[in-house]
Amino acid sequence: HDTTRSLPSECIGSDRPVISLGLSDFVLDILMPGVTPKQSDTYLCMSVPLPVDDEAYVVDFKPHASMDTVHHMLLFGCNEPSSTKNYWDCDEGTCKDKSNILYAWARNAPPTQLPKGVGFRVGGQTGGRFFVLQVHYGDISAFRGIKAWVLNCRQPLIAGMYLMMSVNTVIPPGEKVVDADIACHYKRFPMHLFAYRVHTHRLGKVVSGYRVRNDQWTLIGRQSPQLPQAFYPVEHPVDVSYDDILAARCVFSGEGRTTETHIGGTANDEMCNFYIMYYMEAKHAVSYMTCTQNANPEIFRNIPQEANIPIPVKSDMLKMAHGHHEETKDTGKSSLLQHDKKEKDKLLDQGDFYSLLSKLLGEREDVLHVHKHNPTEKSESYLVAEIANVVQKKDLAREITNRDERDNTILVRDRIHRFHRLESTLRPPENRHFSLQRPKHGEGSCEKEHTGDFHVEEAVEWPGLDLKLGQVSGLALDAENNLVIFHRGDHVWDENSFDSKFVYQQRGLGPIEQNTILVLNPSNAKLLHSMGKSLFYLPHGLSVDKNNYWVTDVALHQVFKLGAYAKEPLLTLGVALQPGSDKNHFCQPTDVAVDPITGSIYVSDGYCNSRIIQFSSKGLYVMQWGEETSLGRARPGQFHIPHSLALIPDFSQLCVADRENGRIQCFMLETGEFIREIKHKSFGRELFAVSYVPGGLLFAVNGMPYPGEAEPIQGFVMNFSTGEIIDTFIPLRKSFEMPHDVVASEDKTVFIGDVQVRTVWKFASIEKMEHRSVKKAGIEVQEIKGKGGGGLNLGNFFASHKGYSRKGFDRLSTEGSDQEKDDDGTDSEGECSAPPPAPSS
Repeated sequence: HDTTRSLPSECIGSDRPVISLGLSDFVLDILMPGVTPKQSDTYLCMSVPLPVDDEAYVVDFKPHASMDTVHHMLLFGCNEPSSTKNYWDCDEGTCKDKSNILYAWARNAPPTQLPKGVGFRVGGQTGGRFFVLQVHYGDISAFRGIKAWVLNCRQPLIAGMYLMMSVNTVIPPGEKVVDADIACHYKRFPMHLFAYRVHTHRLGKVVSGYRVRNDQWTLIGRQSPQLPQAFYPVEHPVDVSYDDILAARCVFSGEGRTTETHIGGTANDEMCNFYIMYYMEAKHAVSYMTCTQNANPEIFRNIPQEANIPIPVKSDMLKMAHGHHEETKDTGKSSLLQHDKKEKDKLLDQGDFYSLLSKLLGEREDVLHVHKHNPTEKSESYLVAEIANVVQKKDLAREITNRDERDNTILVRDRIHRFHRLESTLRPPENRHFSLQRPKHGEGSCEKEHTGDFHVEEAVEWPGLDLKLGQVSGLALDAENNLVIFHRGDHVWDENSFDSKFVYQQRGLGPIEQNTILVLNPSNAKLLHSMGKSLFYLPHGLSVDKNNYWVTDVALHQVFKLGAYAKEPLLTLGVALQPGSDKNHFCQPTDVAVDPITGSIYVSDGYCNSRIIQFSSKGLYVMQWGEETSLGRARPGQFHIPHSLALIPDFSQLCVADRENGRIQCFMLETGEFIREIKHKSFGRELFAVSYVPGGLLFAVNGMPYPGEAEPIQGFVMNFSTGEIIDTFIPLRKSFEMPHDVVASEDKTVFIGDVQVRTVWKFASIEKMEHRSVKKAGIEVQEIKGKGGGGLNLGNFFASHKGYSRKGFDRLSTEGSDQEKDDDGTDSEGECSAPPPAPSS
């Protein structure tokens, strides 16, 4: 029990029935109904419905178990238990649908503890609606159950499971040491590891897992699989970031065996599994991930020596780890024949552990594919391709037309495993043994979450990140939603670019000789069109009006209108290379926006002026507003570098990113009248750019925090009407250093350009990207978001391996299976600084 969490024992003593299902927080007693097993080594299961319909979060557990009574117990979450009885023999399975492990406890092993602020998501549309408790009784004494603390409010961190599993290991008979290696590149948002679990059958000696970063190996966990197979805490905090490698090794010995041992589900097969419990920020959370191949065999030349050293296990611990059953020694015959026939013919139930992959891989749950064994077929590459096909749903409900394939494939319905039965609808049992208690006022923790129906994440498949660009200063989308980039080629803005009067000092370099305006296909980053060669010195702002490009140049102190294929500007505002503050001059103008209805032109001016100027569609001066920020808090209409403009035609407003004041100010287009300010602490002191999407969304990016301040550089999504932050986002590949402009489309695709990194990121909403993380090579498969879907049944997967036989789905008589039964600072760019203050008098 995590003593740092405010969940005192006084709140958990009652066995009173449920009073209300509308409680926001509660403690749930999951109690076996006075069961006394008839014999030791009994597996019993019971279920409890989640007493709320909405999404909730399990944040803590407390077991009520005696080491003298219970060998191990597991708590699963699922939507349909295998039985509606008060309790049942776990041979019937735990869940009919996909399930996931929430909690594990084993004799002589520490209980799973979630870090503060971390919760397993249950209920709602994505979490399980039932808890299923599986207890392995080591004795025939009675046992009560588990208490689970459940919060109704969103938790800032969500727990999940990453499974590393070898699928093609072969252990030769008599071989003293056999290594099974697994490795995958991690391609998601950061996750923090807090617990691990290892699993093999009887030949496993030690299993180790590591994070590999810059060729440095960091231990996640190392354990003997012959010890109680619970989750053990990660001793030292380990985080995993994009492009790290997760690597695991299982060490086996084939001594005592007379035939090859393959990966499979029987007592005579082996397994090599390394589980990782992790947590992620809620908005990035993925519940399940898996790694099934060795994507980088070469790295294992440098694996720490400890990974090859077996961990000694005392004989009494070995008995406890395997349910008191000793393995019969091989006396020269096949090891298969040395086992009791009843044990030999039994196969582990797949309804619990393997359903971790069921939810992950999304196979139909009413059909199970079982392949007859063919020793000559299904190589490693074929198996990997098979997983990929299952993931992509290419071989699930296909018509089998080939006669040989039909002969070698059995579609098993409503027979092999009870959780595949879909004809009947499970109704919540009326007689359940649990109590619901409300924690005392103030217990638990509940973080106010950004509201909204979507989350934005980087589109990591987009190749535009690899474009060779200069300092990226401006972005826009044209009428066809193509991405338009304004960059500085081989010119840079640094401390030598301007004198104290803002006159450009590097005219001798001449204009930029590269095309500064690039038009890209937003899907594949293919260059469609380019222009702007020999026209600009220091590009800055960009917007698109129909087929025209509007740009500003801070060195020229000018604003230009360019046709898509015109060699000369169609309209020029300002006087070249002459800074000024009157109606005909600008001083480092930052951005330009054009009213699509009236054609009015709005210019933010700029680094050394603090105003917004309106011109007619012909370029005639109309009016201006704004003034320098006074001492103290900035007042409405005052600017400290008006840096970016977003025209809001839906509301006839113009919003300005008031950069050094760290805020957005919005004004009426016709009058320049101040409407409101949008300012959040998370903006920090600088807000660089703002963009509007029809339908009511504002997108923005901030700047690097000042020394001693903590607000990170990130993108923001806001509700325009309320100003509320809906979401924040950061890239996976590379990092923001000075994100300079942002543009978004109506489908919530977002592009951000960075002057320091000299690149453009593409982001997309989760709804658009929900199938993107499934990798065709089958190396790493990640959660496919959304309702429904079934899962890949690994019985089918193991059935395709050499040496595998299917004799039914009953559990083996030795504990340890993975069915949990028997077997188992300062900115370098000059523009980052405001103009120097006037000398004090």
